[in-house]
Amino acid sequence: MAGPIDLGQVRGLSPEVVRALRDAAPVVSVVGDLVLDGWWQGTTERMTREAPVPVVEVADRRFVPGGAANTAVNLAALGARVRLAGIVGDDEAGRRLTELLASHGVDTTGVVRVRGRATVAKNRVLVDDQVLIRLDDVESEPAPAASLALLAEAALAQAHGADAELVCDYASGCLTGLVLDALVARPAADRPPLVVVDAHDLAPWARLRPDLVTPNAGESGALAGIAIGDSLPTDVRVERVEAAASSLLERSGAGAVVATLDHDGSMLLVHGGATAGQPDVALDRGDGSPQEARVQHRTWARRARERQASGAGDSFVAALTVGRAAGLPLTTSVDLAQAAADVVVRRFGTSVCSTDDLVGHVDRTGDLMLGLDELARRLDEERAAGRRVVLTNGCFDVLHRGHTTYLTQAKQLGDVLVVALNDDDSTRRLKGPGRPINALADRAGVLSALSCVDYVTSFATDTPIPLIRRVRPDLYAKGGDYTPQMLEETASVVEGGGEVRILDYVADHSTTGIVDRIRQSHGAGADGDGPGRGRA
Repeated sequence: MAGPIDLGQVRGLSPEVVRALRDAAPVVSVVGDLVLDGWWQGTTERMTREAPVPVVEVADRRFVPGGAANTAVNLAALGARVRLAGIVGDDEAGRRLTELLASHGVDTTGVVRVRGRATVAKNRVLVDDQVLIRLDDVESEPAPAASLALLAEAALAQAHGADAELVCDYASGCLTGLVLDALVARPAADRPPLVVVDAHDLAPWARLRPDLVTPNAGESGALAGIAIGDSLPTDVRVERVEAAASSLLERSGAGAVVATLDHDGSMLLVHGGATAGQPDVALDRGDGSPQEARVQHRTWARRARERQASGAGDSFVAALTVGRAAGLPLTTSVDLAQAAADVVVRRFGTSVCSTDDLVGHVDRTGDLMLGLDELARRLDEERAAGRRVVLTNGCFDVLHRGHTTYLTQAKQLGDVLVVALNDDDSTRRLKGPGRPINALADRAGVLSALSCVDYVTSFATDTPIPLIRRVRPDLYAKGGDYTPQMLEETASVVEGGGEVRILDYVADHSTTGIVDRIRQSHGAGADGDGPGRGRA
């Protein structure tokens, strides 16, 4: 991208966008439960005589920030200037944790040391990358009132003048008393522009009227009084969250809910009329009364082999907060958060997603823009696993909200979404001599970064009929105000055993319209034709 990036207008991720977030460097205050995570690696060759358990000879001990401390480190790794408030003991674990945080550039002046109290530590003992046992050091007694008062004071101080405040409440009991009271009671002028809450129990935090909350499946179910377990099929989990949208928004008191569903991605829930007309700008915290709600956006997790990963939720909420605090649209911030979670679930242990990690993740044109032979091979594997393939095509030149809405709808038709891009020459023939604005590799790179897109390919012909005959999609999706009978492609889709679906037309959103406005604002005449028969 040439020149400064207007983050408020970004609808897709790219390396330039991710770097721009780091350069924005928003100030984020974090208040939460701090944990020291230990990963102890060893070997075992015998059983103990005392009991039928293995003897582990520990060879390596690795310690990393956990809990809210891990969220703070993830924020710093994405370019945020992080101020942290929390409680640790005046012990070796507490000293180790604060030193680790400082080494990552986190401001720990708001961390309260409590004499005689143990720092929460979670030590995992592993053999051959398999966790045998986890040893938790926890405090059975609540923190002294004087320490909680100091924490409340520190939380207010760290949040003063910040761009965002992130609460990470893992049910230690330290945050829902004096700290919550102080955050609620402060003057509106002292409240950061963005308040995000990530809590095991969101109900107490409804008093704070947060802008965003990020419950996982279990937390969403507990808040709404429904079951959203891992054992349920994906479509059932999604349907239950969607049905509970109004309840989740009302009971959390939030302007928007981002429900995370681990391997099933995430869902952005908003008040039905709260963001009409400007869906990525305004949020309505509501007045506590029931109101209509809707799913505004959905992400899909990239498939990964099962590993001993920990803290993907911390990376998710950190990226969501950075994106939103820097001015990125809400839907794009959710895509950014999903990308960060996708990075860390592929790693072992408690991990951090950095700007460089995200740049590498979203810049995946080489991985996802496949040739026809390789695409056909991969789709055969997908079908063998019982997945339904959806194909759509278009130019997708300057990505806008109409595109992302359309692609999300297309993904929801099946399991795997393939986007076939008109190459530069066919785009020029279709749209005119001034197009494409962005070259094929750039268009593919942005599309590849969308969580709803599984594969990207390209074609040089005026219609995708040769591609359709080779790929044989289960579903062929097109957007526009016409019927399947009007499409040349329909016969080829049906011959391959597929079905054509016409998706909603998103009015007032077109690349040609955007290009026309840009050229007019610079005093130049517009050229090129309109979208043309549903091609984006």
